[in-house]
Amino acid sequence: MANFFRNLLKYYFETFKNIGKNSSILTTMVLSVFLYSFFYPAAYQAQTAENLPIVIVDEEQSNISHIIINQIGKSPNINIKAITTNFEEAKQMVQQQRADGILLLPENLSNSIARGEAGGIGLYLSAAYFLKTKQIGLGLATAIEHAVAEQAQKFGQVSHFELSLPIHQIALFNPLSGYGSYIFPAVAPLIIHQTIVLGLCMLIAGYRERRWKATTAEFLGIYFTALTIGCLGCFYLFGFTFWWNDYPRGGNFWGMLIAVPIFISSTIALAMVLASYLDISERAGHLIVFTSIPLFLLSGAAWPLQAMPIWMQYFANILPSTQGINLFIQLNQMGVTTELVVPKLIFLTCFTLIFMIWAFYRLTKIDKK
Repeated sequence: MANFFRNLLKYYFETFKNIGKNSSILTTMVLSVFLYSFFYPAAYQAQTAENLPIVIVDEEQSNISHIIINQIGKSPNINIKAITTNFEEAKQMVQQQRADGILLLPENLSNSIARGEAGGIGLYLSAAYFLKTKQIGLGLATAIEHAVAEQAQKFGQVSHFELSLPIHQIALFNPLSGYGSYIFPAVAPLIIHQTIVLGLCMLIAGYRERRWKATTAEFLGIYFTALTIGCLGCFYLFGFTFWWNDYPRGGNFWGMLIAVPIFISSTIALAMVLASYLDISERAGHLIVFTSIPLFLLSGAAWPLQAMPIWMQYFANILPSTQGINLFIQLNQMGVTTELVVPKLIFLTCFTLIFMIWAFYRLTKIDKK
C-alpha cells in the first residue's frame, strides 16, 4: 500500500512535469484560463450599449413632438441619427444599417393625447442584435413616458396616463442589467470544461502514440493532476475574475466549494473516455475545438432549454457542461441553498463514476492498435 501511494505521488508530479514540457498542453490547460479571464470580459466592460443610432419620423412637427424629441435626446442609450418626415427614408437607413430603429410620431399625435387614446406613437426596431433592441426600447419608452405624461396633465379630462401603482424594475441577480454580468458567469464553467477536456485529450493521446497503457497509480495520478488544475482554475475565475470585473458573486460560497471538485471530476472522466479513442494528440483539436459554441447553446443560458426540441433537451441534460453552467449560476449568482442543487451534484457524481470506470477499462486494459 505504501508503495502504491509513492507511485501515485510520483505520477502526480510527473504529469505536472509532462504538461509543463508540452507548450501546447500547458497553454491549453493553464495559460488560456488566465488569458480568457482578462480578454473575454474586456469586450463587455461597458456592460450596456449606449449611443445607439435611431431615426425619428416627425410627421406632425408640433410642440408635443418637439418635447418628445428633446426628452429622447437626453437619454444616454439613444443617438438621434436623423429627423425626417419621410418614413420610407427612415426605413432605408435601417436597411442600410445606418440606424437600429425608427420612432414614428404621427400627424394626429396631439389629438390622440388630448382624447386619451392609446394609439399613436410607432416604434420599429431591427432585431439583428437583441442587446441593442432592448436598450433602444428602454431609452425610448422612458423618454416618451415622461414627455406624454407631462403633456397629459394639461388636459383635465385625461386620466389615462396616471398610474395608480408605480412600477419599479429591479434585476434580482444582475443588478446592472449588464451583458458582461450575464454572459461571463455562464461562460466561465465552459472555459474550464473545454480547457480540461482538450488539454487532457492531447496529453493522453500523446501517451497512446507510444503504445502506452496506464497502471492504476498512473491513471489516478493523471486524474488528481487534472483535478488540481481544474479546481484552481474555477476558484480563480469565480473568485478573482468575478471580483475584478464586479460581477455578481459569492451567493453560496460553501456550496460552490463542494460543487467545484464534483464538476471537475465529471469533466476529467469525460476527457479520459474521449482520449482513449484518439490515436494522435492532434486529433483532439479536430474533434473538440468546434464544440464550445454548441455546448454553450445547449446549456440553456443563451436560449431556454424548454424552447428546444424534446430530444435536444434530454441530450443537453446529459452533458456535464450543461449541468455545470446552470449549477454555478445558481450557486454564484443566484445564491440558492445547497439542498436545491443536490440533484445536479448527484447526477455529476454518477456521471463521473460511470465514465471513470469506462476510461479505466479503456486505458489500462486496451492498448493502441
